[in-house]
Amino acid sequence: MTETADTTDTAAERAFFDPDIRTPEMEMAERGEGVPSAADLDLAEINPANPHLFKEDRWQDHFARLRAEDPVHLNEIESAGRYWSITKYDAVRAVDGDWETYSSAKGINLGIKEIATAEQMPPQSLAPFIAMDPPTHTDQRKTVRNVSAPSNLRNVEPMIRERTADLLDSLPEGETFDWVDTVSIELTTLMLATLFDFPMEDRRKLTRWSDIVFAIPGPGGVVETQQQKFDELLECVHYFEGLWEKRRGNPGFDLVSMLANGEATRDIPVFNQLGNLLLLIVGGNDTTRNTMTGSIYGLNKFPEQYDKLLADPGLIPNLVPEVIRWQTPLPYMRRTATKDTELDGKQIKENDQILMWYISANHDEDVFDNGDVLDIERHNADRHLSFGYGIHFCMGSRIAELQLRVLWEEILQRFERIEVQDEPERVFSSFVRGYSSLPVTVTRR
Repeated sequence: MTETADTTDTAAERAFFDPDIRTPEMEMAERGEGVPSAADLDLAEINPANPHLFKEDRWQDHFARLRAEDPVHLNEIESAGRYWSITKYDAVRAVDGDWETYSSAKGINLGIKEIATAEQMPPQSLAPFIAMDPPTHTDQRKTVRNVSAPSNLRNVEPMIRERTADLLDSLPEGETFDWVDTVSIELTTLMLATLFDFPMEDRRKLTRWSDIVFAIPGPGGVVETQQQKFDELLECVHYFEGLWEKRRGNPGFDLVSMLANGEATRDIPVFNQLGNLLLLIVGGNDTTRNTMTGSIYGLNKFPEQYDKLLADPGLIPNLVPEVIRWQTPLPYMRRTATKDTELDGKQIKENDQILMWYISANHDEDVFDNGDVLDIERHNADRHLSFGYGIHFCMGSRIAELQLRVLWEEILQRFERIEVQDEPERVFSSFVRGYSSLPVTVTRR
């Protein structure tokens, strides 16, 4: 154990170093089954971070009650200390926009706790730039931001369209298949492999690494044990180490080259770059693929909206932000208070954790009328907070929007309907609102 462990000041931060200290999501994963509806709980008992609520798609009434009765809501669990759930749109945006009061430096670890512990390293040495504050955050983010520049998007759109068209043309008609694996994962992984200039034959490794980052170890889960999670994340490090060395001094226009040669990142060993690599993998994979699936599921859940889209493909540009709002692929991000402060009348203490619930803000009745409904004609759909707000606004937002737009432009040219055959299997997580399978059939024009 390193001396750095003595400097941590909350149970959540100590959990980076001690694998015996349990995170709140792990604790609630084991104890949280059968959560009553929000109406049957005392207000103090409501804890929207319970992953069972998302696995069972029962989170809506919990957030609705918090928005109405306690929009800055305190929970305290022995394994995690004090943390606040911020559920109203304006308050979420205010926290996200104030990095000096609400720091990102302790906000997200991308599953690197196990590696930091095993290698006796402080977790900060493995942190992604999303878990940093300026100026370090600004310098490292700048290294890779050109990947989403408008000129690059124009260059990659023909490739995205060709791949999308080829995949859709290959789908079987008249038989049920899994949309998640066949379409959403395949398209996003192809894109991610391109952005990394990653060997195409190994591209599904990116999907696997993305899946295990926030996986809660347990029987029948994505990973069975903490050790398995650790071993597979180390495989990720070693694989990228080979790519890193090849690109040093011989860069292409890809994310690995940018990190290996960027002024703010080139002198950081690849092991210490693990956080940035995982951030870019998850950001380019989980979010887009789950929104692609969510668009199919949502339009089937609200078939009158599907009918509108079929009648008027010109609605696709508004469908894209509305689906991203309705799906909210990453329900929250965490910040840490840097000082005692007040938020909507509640006294926040220094080192308290703040959960900014984007998914609740995106359903806030004061901003989005009837927000639980997918409405592809919603006039303010682009006000959603799914990409965050402020200095951490999602760097890949334009690529995600492009992929989703192209997907639906190509779908409407080919299919009379894509029909969901059963309820989806959902990911067991309160951090990633995702789908592990969605059975569908297609009917061609």
